Amino acid sequence: MDNKNWMQKQKCVFLDRDGVLNRERGEYTYLPEDFEVISGVPEALAQLKQHGYLLIVITNQAGIAKGLYRKAHVLACHQKLQETCRAQIDAIYFAPNHPNYSASLARKPDSLMLEKAIAKYNIDSEESWMVGDSLRDLEAAEKVGVKAILVGDKYEPGAHNWQVQDLWEASQVILKSTKKPA
Repeated sequence: MDNKNWMQKQKCVFLDRDGVLNRERGEYTYLPEDFEVISGVPEALAQLKQHGYLLIVITNQAGIAKGLYRKAHVLACHQKLQETCRAQIDAIYFAPNHPNYSASLARKPDSLMLEKAIAKYNIDSEESWMVGDSLRDLEAAEKVGVKAILVGDKYEPGAHNWQVQDLWEASQVILKSTKKPA
């Protein structure tokens, strides 16, 4: 391995799962047959990947702590996600906790999942982004110095500086903002 590459920091797009990658159903999505990847997601991921971004999913999965489903259900949905998106996602972190059942600094809006990924993959926070559909996603990103984009229609227009309809639009914002090599 080249020492220069080993020390080089990487840029990343962190992705919330429900509402960003798969359709938000208004209830827990834990069965693969209910897990529907949103149109344009595989193409947006491919474009980000082509521009050198790591792709890491950061998702709360409180239904595990609540006893509504098991870790195996989540892993099956993540397998379907990878299959649908041509295995472009580099890593998936999930917090199986809920404050009423088990406290955790991993659960967004806390930032432990992001911190672990940043350390493991040598990620440059200043060159990285978080795409989420909830303000708690953006709060977690802010705690580690990662820029964030809000997607979807949960919030009124103007709720966040960067607010777009979906991951495809978010990827266009990210790519337009990417620093070009000198």
